[in-house]
Amino acid sequence: MTTDIPTDVFEEHRRVLMGVAYRMLGRVADAEDVVQEAWLRWSGADHRAVREPRAYLVRVTTRLAIDRLRQIKARGETYVGPWLPEPYVTDFGDTVEDTAERAVLADSVSLAVLVVLESLSPLERAVFVLREAFGYPYADIAAMLDRGEPAVRQLAGRARKHVDEGRPRYEVDPVQRRDLTERFLAAAAEGDLAGLMQLLAPDVRLVGDSGGKTKAPLRILETADNVGRFLVAVAGKGIPDLSFRFLELNGGPAVLILSGDKPDSVFQVDVSAGRIRSVYIVRNPDKLRSLASA
Repeated sequence: MTTDIPTDVFEEHRRVLMGVAYRMLGRVADAEDVVQEAWLRWSGADHRAVREPRAYLVRVTTRLAIDRLRQIKARGETYVGPWLPEPYVTDFGDTVEDTAERAVLADSVSLAVLVVLESLSPLERAVFVLREAFGYPYADIAAMLDRGEPAVRQLAGRARKHVDEGRPRYEVDPVQRRDLTERFLAAAAEGDLAGLMQLLAPDVRLVGDSGGKTKAPLRILETADNVGRFLVAVAGKGIPDLSFRFLELNGGPAVLILSGDKPDSVFQVDVSAGRIRSVYIVRNPDKLRSLASA
């Protein structure tokens, strides 16, 4: 190691560790807990024996995330209504220069992909995240997970097949997506059904996540007519002291709706062929706390 300051080394890799933990768990608070536990492990380690700090830290974080995910699944909690990942601020800034790499990172943290990842086993999810999002060689993943390389390749194949079958194919042009998001927000806020119908694909889906703690559809809404009429009805009820803010969440533009200074909901859309194919609304207050200061 080229430094004797463990804190500096850890902070250098914190963004990557948080990225791994969040993709594994889909929950910001749980990911932060895992990263904190990784720091405790790192602070007590013999740093002179660590040749590659990043690989060591990713290994520790991945294993802790696997354990946490197994605990979550073992609890078998019943979620009220559709489930969406907790919105996650993803401003890659200048840390990712390559456009292709940026697109891969954005896709791997998208709401659509994270929903599919929920159905994978913890090991499948770990292999998929390390391989597809961060590009680790199979041999390195095998060492991190104490598995043979053939077994890791098999896990990766199963996970990739499942994700490819489960995730919809959407365009990732950020300019078009931002434009449609702005037009969607304007039409929805004004209760403009005709304007919404021009933006929504005929087979559009609206997924609302409230966790049963506030108002949102308890089932997925389908078709432009149903989705449009629902949004117009919501606009008619209004939100006290309404304001909104554009953020980059889960790799794409999103809208944070505020009531006063308190986060009320997050809207995000997926786009294909110039039309909105999916609308995601997160209203579960537990999943909006981390955005209070965003």
